[in-house]
Amino acid sequence: MNGQTTWWRVKTRSAMTGALVLGLVAAMPVFEAAAGDRLAFLNEQGASTAPIGWRQFCRDFPAECRDRPRGVDLVRADRHSWATLIRINAHVNTAIEPVTDIEQYGTEERWTYPTSGRGDCEDYVLLKKKLLIEAGFPASALLITVVRDRQGDGHAILTVRTDRGDYILDNETSDIRLWNQTGYRFIKRQASHDPNHWVTVGPGRAPAAVATR
Repeated sequence: MNGQTTWWRVKTRSAMTGALVLGLVAAMPVFEAAAGDRLAFLNEQGASTAPIGWRQFCRDFPAECRDRPRGVDLVRADRHSWATLIRINAHVNTAIEPVTDIEQYGTEERWTYPTSGRGDCEDYVLLKKKLLIEAGFPASALLITVVRDRQGDGHAILTVRTDRGDYILDNETSDIRLWNQTGYRFIKRQASHDPNHWVTVGPGRAPAAVATR
């Protein structure tokens, strides 16, 4: 990865920055409204198999899969966290051109960082997770998640576990929503204690731990 990462660190244009500020002002109340919503959280309900693409990604980038979280944390839902989520989600959605793995690599499934500036849903997710960790978010609160979309097709998104609920970063929209506001059917995601373990998920109660950032 050395020498290939500078392209995604490019600053956003001033017009986009202004749009993000407006988005922050409009969207911040979502955190507050979710505070008392017990259905805002997903719980791990049982072991599942890791996607083939994740296993392939770990073979290609073993260092990315070697580290384990030091603890199981939640993101504190404050204005700074919300602004960072909006900025990174919108930046990656804008910077990456959507393209299928067949079109780009000639294979049905390949998970990788979108160093070409092009990628599919898993590539968006991998980059968002990397940038959020670099921004100080705890890895245990950033979980790659597999869902079925409204057409019944498989889709990858990033779940951000906060003390106000599980929020979703999605390449299909720059809106950041609670999991139960997406219209998706949730299948499985990375386990918070170990990203190489995958679990089925369903509605649950709020976890206790909160990260200090």
